[in-house]
Amino acid sequence: MYYSSGNYEAFAHPLPPEGVENKQAYIIGSGLAGLAAACFLVRDGRMPGEKIHILERDPRAGGGCDGWEYPGLGFTMRGGREMDNHFEVMWDLFRDIPSIEDPSVSVLDYYYWLNKRDPNYSLCRATQDRGRDAHTDNKFNLSDKACMEIMNLFFTPEEELQDKVITEYFSDEVLNSNFWLYWRTMFAFENWHSALEMKRYVTRFVHHLGGLPDFSALRFTRYNQYESMILPMVNYLEAHGVDFQFNTHVTDVRFSCDDAKDDNRKLATEIRLVRENNPAAIDAAEGLPEDGKTAPAADTGREETIPLTENDLVFITPGSLVAHSSFGSQDAPARFAPELTPGDGWDLWKKIAAQSPEFGRPEKFCGDPEKSNWESATVTTLDEKILPYIEKICKRDPLSGGVVTGGIVSVKDSSWLLSWTINRQPQFRAQPEGQVCVWLYGLFTDVPGDYVKKPMRDCTGKEICEEWLYHLGVPEEQIEELAEHSANTVPCMMPYTTAFFMPRADGDRPLVVPEGAVNFAFIGQFAETPRDTIFTTEYSMRTGMEAVYTLLAIDRGVPEVWGSVFDLRVLLNATVLLRDGKPATDMNMNVLEKLLLSKGLKEIEHTDIYGLLKEFGVIPTTDENRDVPVPATGAVWPGIH
Repeated sequence: MYYSSGNYEAFAHPLPPEGVENKQAYIIGSGLAGLAAACFLVRDGRMPGEKIHILERDPRAGGGCDGWEYPGLGFTMRGGREMDNHFEVMWDLFRDIPSIEDPSVSVLDYYYWLNKRDPNYSLCRATQDRGRDAHTDNKFNLSDKACMEIMNLFFTPEEELQDKVITEYFSDEVLNSNFWLYWRTMFAFENWHSALEMKRYVTRFVHHLGGLPDFSALRFTRYNQYESMILPMVNYLEAHGVDFQFNTHVTDVRFSCDDAKDDNRKLATEIRLVRENNPAAIDAAEGLPEDGKTAPAADTGREETIPLTENDLVFITPGSLVAHSSFGSQDAPARFAPELTPGDGWDLWKKIAAQSPEFGRPEKFCGDPEKSNWESATVTTLDEKILPYIEKICKRDPLSGGVVTGGIVSVKDSSWLLSWTINRQPQFRAQPEGQVCVWLYGLFTDVPGDYVKKPMRDCTGKEICEEWLYHLGVPEEQIEELAEHSANTVPCMMPYTTAFFMPRADGDRPLVVPEGAVNFAFIGQFAETPRDTIFTTEYSMRTGMEAVYTLLAIDRGVPEVWGSVFDLRVLLNATVLLRDGKPATDMNMNVLEKLLLSKGLKEIEHTDIYGLLKEFGVIPTTDENRDVPVPATGAVWPGIH
């Protein structure tokens, strides 16, 4: 497997790998990574669909990319995904997958046309004082010291960031800024999370720095992530005869490296699984509230073993950001239940990791759920009474069918650090006309609310809605009535949803294809691939592509992670945007530093470098340099994303 850049290989179709028709593939987990791996096996590996078997614990595909209506509970979305125009692997695949909205065109084409016609941006990024605009005004409000702290992390090698936390690099100069408000609420970073992952994010998305304050860097699908992303992939795979096996808990994968003493050769030899057939146990595995009739029975499933040969390929999804998620209801809180169980992703990874140090260290990520949890809720409005309060903040009609909030609205003074968003409505194809689905989440689930004096994790759906309505500015005497009769709220507690942000070091995540691996690979958010960032759709799909291309030796390059961090134009642009448009020459400097800067600029005055510095605002335009020629800068321009 190798990386490529440009359209030469991007538009090419590889030859079928030798002997692929004699292989079988087993994919453990049908999240985005597993589905992507299956799609690449079909499209680029030319593997017959009936030879591909997807083993999924849940009764449907999608993993964390969910979005559906549970009878008696309501519409639910555990999370949401924002896409980037430089998700190279994602768009490489989606250009060949028919969309659910219009099967005559690809997912990519439909998405491209939609976001050109209805571009995303926010008109109110944050509120305070019960629904009033916090007037962050697209500013980062970073001091010179704060900018230098960010730059220091930006240039620090990953080798020096092993097991370090963010607060070892950022002081209150950063943590009290608008920059950190934008960042932590958009990406769900906490102060105690990984400095290494923070560095990857800053470098990975440096080209979108200017679009961070108003979300103009982001793009969204027409419907929820399940219907607009997962279903098209499932339909594509089913059309090719791929074998989906749901309600199947893989409890262990065995490897020959248990006894290997030479050449570091590792072979997957056996998959152990349980097929669940008890409806109540299936509901419990999904995190649904008990129905009061049937208690989940223990050991109700059917145990099986799948023997493996060198010709069988195994793609393993270790860990899970939605493992042990638990849904509440309008009248019941979601349970916080992080205890591991067989086949839950984490227990599976622990059994696998015990067989080789090269299979990662899951306890680094799942060992402290108090530091990796947050809670979300889906609010469905039932009438028009709440909509005016929403429209007052987002300045758009929630029922227009177009962009509404343009990304999350963060409540700056919320004890839970509450954020909420409304994407294009309807969010579900089955959603009744006139209803609006709102997704909200809180980063701090163990802190009493500002209106409901209880921690978020102890609140019913109705109480979470009351807290949200309070921060929308609804008169207090109307809050309970609206939360009870004008909305249905389904909370979801997720103990491990930011587990991948926990401080880590080399080796804590297994390589996509570990050294010496013959017939297996790791995929998903807890597999290690260089430069890319977890908690993104791209990361999951990239690991799937790299795994397939490596094990089948597909002769085509995997698109590299977008190289904006190595683009001088992007770096100059970001330097100025980070300082809210102020030139670098305005930074606090002593007399000697100012003299040296002035002399240095004089030396390069008649070069393209000087022209670039002027063009991107690193140095101010003055009467003296106004006529200095500027080189053609191509596709990158300040404020364009």
